Amino acid sequence: MEQTEKTSPSLLLEMRNIAKRFGDFYALQNVDLDIYRGEIHALMGENGAGKSTLMKILAGAYTATSGEIKIDGKAFPISSPKDAIKAGITLIYQEIHLSPNLTVAENIFLGQEIKTLFGLNRKQMEQEAQEVLNRLGAQFFSYQKVSSLSIAEQQQVEIARALHRNSRILVMDEPTAALSSRETEKLFELIKKLRNEGLAIIYISHRMAEIYELADRVSVLRDGKYVGSLTRENLNANTLVQMMVGRPLTDLFNKEKVAVGDEVIRVENLSDGKKVQNASFVVRAGEIVGLSGLVGAGRSELAHLLFGVSQPTQGKMYLNGAEISFSSPRDAIVHRVALLPENRKEEGLFLDMNVFKNVTMATIERDATMMVINQAKGKQETEQAIKSLKIRIPNANVDVSGLSGGNQQKVLLSRWMAIHPKLFILDEPTRGVDVGAKSEIYRMMTDMAKQGVAILMISSELPEIVGMSDRVYVMREGQIVGEVQDKGINQENIMALACGATA
Repeated sequence: MEQTEKTSPSLLLEMRNIAKRFGDFYALQNVDLDIYRGEIHALMGENGAGKSTLMKILAGAYTATSGEIKIDGKAFPISSPKDAIKAGITLIYQEIHLSPNLTVAENIFLGQEIKTLFGLNRKQMEQEAQEVLNRLGAQFFSYQKVSSLSIAEQQQVEIARALHRNSRILVMDEPTAALSSRETEKLFELIKKLRNEGLAIIYISHRMAEIYELADRVSVLRDGKYVGSLTRENLNANTLVQMMVGRPLTDLFNKEKVAVGDEVIRVENLSDGKKVQNASFVVRAGEIVGLSGLVGAGRSELAHLLFGVSQPTQGKMYLNGAEISFSSPRDAIVHRVALLPENRKEEGLFLDMNVFKNVTMATIERDATMMVINQAKGKQETEQAIKSLKIRIPNANVDVSGLSGGNQQKVLLSRWMAIHPKLFILDEPTRGVDVGAKSEIYRMMTDMAKQGVAILMISSELPEIVGMSDRVYVMREGQIVGEVQDKGINQENIMALACGATA
């Protein structure tokens, strides 16, 4: 999309020298951003780069420490969500912000209800709301309860509310995180339709494919600072990654060859009677062994057997040559076996607790003296974790629920690193994190391998499996159907085994 000079009337929003400080910590420093009418403008950067903070300032959830916002060339201070609405700005968060017990129409009109002497004019509200829904091509009705809608339909309600408020700038923060591929396609169609109607859309995502599909321009933040912008014709993965993390894409995995030691875990004919059948494999000290396969192949279920989450119906496990069985995850932790679960929010993190408590959760019992928690040691380990994994937070008292996905994953990794594991099982270790956080997680894995930790990495991302694994086992329908190693580790061989074709 051809852009004109900044003096052009098509320039809708200017953010100049925006800074945001939390205590002594600067989340943003002197950030500039220009948004034009009728464009999809992607905002990219690794987790903690300042994207969400900048957008919360635009939406009035935060007030900038310094800087200026202009709408249509005129200064427009935004110090509250009401100011943002008045300016025609709506931020649609990753988590849906609707009242499920109210109807679609009631949510769209929330705070702007049409009233009569006898109460709400529901008929007129439903009629006007339905007109907006029809404009969006929605397949549900304004009188339905929001609780009856899918996540994708609830997103449409949020967009309908923005259009009803005559919003001119729509900010979407990771909108496809909970959508299926078909729902994502429909959302993209809607976003392009709104762009063609003249809306300016600021789109935050760490998914490169989405950026290539949608973006007219891309702006990049790194460490709270503006790095630069690219137009659609100049987009390429190498340039974007280098802008985001300060190094080229070829350095992302940076896998090092590590001397392999003795067997740490040996599994023979392990089954759970459901999803896992006769699984046998070995992981040695210093190895990163990939476990690949299609969704539903039984990879996570196998991890649960190894960590004591579920119990095998047959088979044997040996840890450092001695036969073992774990009746619970607590047994596994005592034996220094760690599991980073696939779903960090539901199975790993304590979202209502701060970073300190989350990091020390697995070592409280180990470090306690006479049932008294060793706060000093816990604080030391937490501070070391924040430093070594570059967790971008002002201090360890910050609630985990407010962190970016990458920082949440690093907190969870820190918890398990604190037990000094012999075997570390990583189930989708980089899911939902950006390339910067991925690179740091890969570096951590290599460092642990150098220390003699045996790593079993489950991943659905074939480039990750190929880039990080010393050997790869492939599962299909609950069974380990093959192993690839050395020059045989490539996407074609792995996919052939996973699909049942000839490798």
